[in-house]
Amino acid sequence: MDTPTLLAHLHHHDTALTLPRGAHLRWDDADLHRAAHTGDPEGYALLGLAPGVRPWQRARVLLQILAASQAGLDDGARAVQARVARVLTLGLPPAHVITVLLALRRLRANHKHTTRAALRFVLEHPAADALIAARRPALRDCFEHALGTATARGCAGRIAGGDTASEYLQRRLLRFLTDPAAAHDRVRALYDPGHTTGGNAADGTAAVDRPVLPVDVVRRRPATITATNRGDIAATLVHLYRGGPAEDLHTALGRYVGAAAAAFPRFTGTLALVLDTSASMRGYGDREWAVLSQAAALRMVLAQVCARLEVIETGGDESAPRGATDLATGVLDALGTEPDLVAVVSDGYENVFPGDLARVITSLPHAGVTTPVVFCHSQFTDSDDLTLRRPAPSLPQRGFWHQDDFAELLPWMFGHCDAGAPWLRAALHDRLDALDRQADTLTARIAA
Repeated sequence: MDTPTLLAHLHHHDTALTLPRGAHLRWDDADLHRAAHTGDPEGYALLGLAPGVRPWQRARVLLQILAASQAGLDDGARAVQARVARVLTLGLPPAHVITVLLALRRLRANHKHTTRAALRFVLEHPAADALIAARRPALRDCFEHALGTATARGCAGRIAGGDTASEYLQRRLLRFLTDPAAAHDRVRALYDPGHTTGGNAADGTAAVDRPVLPVDVVRRRPATITATNRGDIAATLVHLYRGGPAEDLHTALGRYVGAAAAAFPRFTGTLALVLDTSASMRGYGDREWAVLSQAAALRMVLAQVCARLEVIETGGDESAPRGATDLATGVLDALGTEPDLVAVVSDGYENVFPGDLARVITSLPHAGVTTPVVFCHSQFTDSDDLTLRRPAPSLPQRGFWHQDDFAELLPWMFGHCDAGAPWLRAALHDRLDALDRQADTLTARIAA
């Protein structure tokens, strides 16, 4: 599995899955998803939970793991796929999940894990009553595909006749559920429009577009972005650079950096960080210190996350930037430390031998250098114009302007090197565990 390519695709490609009437499922990147799943089923499923993955890409991951056979997978990989499927059926807009389940019907994919996921969505989703009221025909189709039409209608007929726990129902339906008691009314509602379960079509119309489990934290962008509302670490650094009370600020800084670094597992490889500390990084006016403080915040977090961090400053020292930007020499010096990954952190202005970085990057493969190099744009806002700030367009590039961006930036960075593979898997396992706990809390609250 080509992790950098796949992760970039998951972050940027958000075309919807569509099911034209009488035609095949339109899934424009199916080959990419199938190949990634075949190469590493567990790692592929976990990547669907990476921060910042687009909703329709998460829907594709759900479709792929439910459509594919689990023959040959060990128990651990099967468990991960089941847990990811559960999180995604709660974390995606229900309309996306319904599209996935109908796509499985169109593909005639029906495995035990497919049946289990479909039935739990249709009958146990926290908004199931409202969804059935709003999308009854579609959910009935999903129910019948999961069990087979004859079996589904047989179960519905028995439930309509008063059967609640016969051996027939247990073997064909109830064994797939975690809350069998809730199923009876909802099965009745699937087949009897006059049977209500507490939901209504108006509620369902809103519910189909609203996930019940937030996979990504919803970030509220400040109405006005300043040098001091881009995260606690950067704000504290700005106050320090401006001459604030050093002792108190250093104490707070250590606390903020420690809390941010604790969110990530330990990277056991070597990262070489080429840190641009030139005059342009300092800025001026209302933006003074903003870009540099965010770059320094990243450096401090990486210092705690990485077993070995080599920092090569270019353009002056961090406390008094005044020089010009020589990124090319910085990269060559970084490669001399024999790292697993080189990350260039800069605002993108190269004013010593412009174009030199691009020429150096182009020459590296010819010199036998295979160490991956990535470019991290330190920005003032996410809408900065980077047209003239791409000194090496061939490099993988990603911007960041707020401390919250580190959650996406670090997986992207480490995903480019072999030493980052175990780090990324550990980070995504931690994320799955956290989302699982949230899902447990959600379902427990609803059951109560």
